[in-house]
Amino acid sequence: MKKFLFGLGMTAIVIVWLIAWTALPWFAVLVLAVLLALWLLFARGGQRTLSVTRVGLSTLAQRLGSTAVIVIGIAGVVAVLVALLAMGEGLSATLRQTGSDDTAIVLRGGSGVESNSVLTRDEIDAIEGAPGIAHDAQGKPVASAELVVVANVPKKSDPNNDTNVSIRGVGDEAWTVRPNVKIVAGRKFAPGLRELDVGASAQKQFAGLDIGNHLKLGGQEWTVVGVFASGDSYESELWGEAKSVASAYRRGSSAESVIARLTSPSAFDQLKAALTSDPRLKVDVSTTQEYFSKQSEGLSKVIRIVGITIGIIMAIGAIFGALNTMYAAVSARTREIATLRAIGFRGVPVVVSVLLETMLLALLGGIIGAAIVWLLFNGYTASTLGSNFSQVVFQFQVTPTLLWTGIKWALAIGFVGGLFPAMRAARLPVTTALREQ
Repeated sequence: MKKFLFGLGMTAIVIVWLIAWTALPWFAVLVLAVLLALWLLFARGGQRTLSVTRVGLSTLAQRLGSTAVIVIGIAGVVAVLVALLAMGEGLSATLRQTGSDDTAIVLRGGSGVESNSVLTRDEIDAIEGAPGIAHDAQGKPVASAELVVVANVPKKSDPNNDTNVSIRGVGDEAWTVRPNVKIVAGRKFAPGLRELDVGASAQKQFAGLDIGNHLKLGGQEWTVVGVFASGDSYESELWGEAKSVASAYRRGSSAESVIARLTSPSAFDQLKAALTSDPRLKVDVSTTQEYFSKQSEGLSKVIRIVGITIGIIMAIGAIFGALNTMYAAVSARTREIATLRAIGFRGVPVVVSVLLETMLLALLGGIIGAAIVWLLFNGYTASTLGSNFSQVVFQFQVTPTLLWTGIKWALAIGFVGGLFPAMRAARLPVTTALREQ
């Protein structure tokens, strides 16, 4: 009964420690590391701990295989976890960069996303005449009525299978609303012709999008005439003239959204109040920053949940690997540890020395895993389904925060994997330990 209660208490302590550990910022961990170093260097118990740790570390070469199990296992956990989190971070960053606080997007009420929205010509005219929208030198509102359709094109990585890509029907106003969108090769599409400008990211991911190529989309033949760059999710799209896209896909004179440049970010409330109070309209109004941030939330959350779930499963395996390795290491050093305790070493130096050994190995594994992800995946280009079921091209972002998260996971695995073998070494009676082979 006592052993059961002791094990239950230790489990509760470990769980509380893990929860607190995951919440610690880097500077708090740095303070703890400095305090530990000072204790090891200047306290009597710390110096004894350092002596025992040196002995343990000196035997690592003799048990290289079992040591590699810990390092490689933890490196794998960190690599997979950070890679998945970097995918979610890259997708979120791409969508966040797409919007701004000085542009607004207007959709039909309750639609949520552009693909579910329909605005009639009368509604578009009413929206473009609302207060708060900027006007150009000719007095025209800087507002772009746009429609988005989904077409099938093959990916370069799998040319035998088609995937979804967005075609955005726009007018000249689209380039004014988004001054960051620049033609980097070729030219803009001409009015009245079935011509396309393709995003730089889309051109890298999808086949047949080089300038001069012809595509069969919407039952019509289109010609790629230019490439544009924007540094956001619009680079995943193909742009054509709104009337040509509407004609090919039988959309009439309607649009799905109106994107407008505001006179200033503070004018958003004025625009929203005017549109939501207009009895002719039933619309949702938000800044493009808010709109695209919401689009990233759901998928990014799923990616994080999947990443953490897989990380936990792999971490459990790594913990068992560390437990087996450290139990074997402690068992091989049972008489040595018992001798140290017999000549006056207390249990604390023994426990801390075993923990230090496993956490140092875990730190090494964490650094290796983080380095692998940084080298292989930082800036890696991928694509995934967006809110309109088309491909959004983005880059993995292996940030320092994610690397630190991976290192913390590694140290947590090392702590749990070394704690119970350390407790066994400290609790084993000296006389029993001295008799063991």
